[in-house]
Amino acid sequence: MCTAIVHVDPGSVVPVLVVGVRDEFVARSWEAPGAHWGDRPSVIGGRDLRAGGTWLAVEPGVPRVATVLNGRGRMADEEGRVSRGELPLLVASEGKLGELDLRAFDPFHLLAAEPGRVRLWSWDGGEVSERELGAGLHVIVNSGLEGEGQLEGATEDAYMAARLAYFRPRLEAVGRPTPGFEEPVGVAWGEWLPLVNGDGLPRADHRALLPLLDLGDGRVWGTTSVSLVALRRDGVRYDFSAAPGDAGAWKRVL
Repeated sequence: MCTAIVHVDPGSVVPVLVVGVRDEFVARSWEAPGAHWGDRPSVIGGRDLRAGGTWLAVEPGVPRVATVLNGRGRMADEEGRVSRGELPLLVASEGKLGELDLRAFDPFHLLAAEPGRVRLWSWDGGEVSERELGAGLHVIVNSGLEGEGQLEGATEDAYMAARLAYFRPRLEAVGRPTPGFEEPVGVAWGEWLPLVNGDGLPRADHRALLPLLDLGDGRVWGTTSVSLVALRRDGVRYDFSAAPGDAGAWKRVL
């Protein structure tokens, strides 16, 4: 149940804000954000050690950020399947999907943001849609933009709907931050930071932005990291937490 939050304000010195919440089995190994890919040396992101890709990638020189969420639909054939973690690397560095054969990928939602343009691609295993995201707040979950593909009676979708219903109006109600380059994280992200840190909800709460659930048999699933990216007209700010909910765990990446 990953979540991406985007706020677009074309008239601001910081036109685009992106929050990337990664949900995964906590035992899945990964490395903190860095320049991990020799074929894309300028791209920065956390590296998944199982598949080698990333969930969120930043290209500072544009600047551009790309992040991927699991989608819904027909899964790719096992033979020839390509990790969705390759997609943020491609789009962060090149700004487009190009002629990529999407049939090799399981369903996804892929966000690409630059200071002057924000796009969302959604692939269901059969068709791909592309849309521009205009001014205002946008929230993307596994069921789609604003949960548009939610299924009646599905437990996961009920959790996502509760998350949207709780956090979306709160994000709208507080002041939109305009992060500077030199400010500490608490100043830079202002009233958004307590919300991104979970707003005090227990991590087992069905509304939680940062869930943590014990599924039994040693399997624990939940939010493993949170990224905050501010695309300014003169550069990018990237903050990262590997301890979701801990207000003191934020580290500056860019």
